[in-house]
Amino acid sequence: MILDIARLLLFPALMAFAAASDLFTMTISNRVSLALAASFLALALMSGMPGSEMLAHLGAGAVVLVVAFGCFAMGWVGGGDAKIAAGAALWFGFGHLLEYLLYASLFGGALTLLLLQFRQWPLPYQLAGQAWLIKLHAKESGIPYGIALAIGALMIYPETEWIKAVDLAHFAFG
Repeated sequence: MILDIARLLLFPALMAFAAASDLFTMTISNRVSLALAASFLALALMSGMPGSEMLAHLGAGAVVLVVAFGCFAMGWVGGGDAKIAAGAALWFGFGHLLEYLLYASLFGGALTLLLLQFRQWPLPYQLAGQAWLIKLHAKESGIPYGIALAIGALMIYPETEWIKAVDLAHFAFG
């Protein structure tokens, strides 16, 4: 049952935390990325994931990390975004990677357009005292892409083997 609870909550909680952190501070701590990697390895081992499958997941994470850091080097994404994308890819493996990247890209595009429009309007006086909102509203600020990465991940996660392996009978009420 503990394993099922971890499968249900750990990844979504870490991704939600990354999104909130990026929204409010425009940064994602390395601790979140490390927690994603460590919790993947722990759950993969506890779940009995075959070594070849684990290596494939590690490969997916490595590919995304290399590509994302290329994007970081070009100034297109932040370093935290690159690490969170790789951490999510680690959990998804190649089986769900393309879907994840597609969702993250679509949500990222929508987020970018919304923020660019939001930044064209004056910030309402009632909200002008919120430091995080002032930073988000600033035209020179980047896009907190971790939000899109998290939403994309949370859209895909229910379709993964992590969730399909959960024994829902433990959680039945009545």
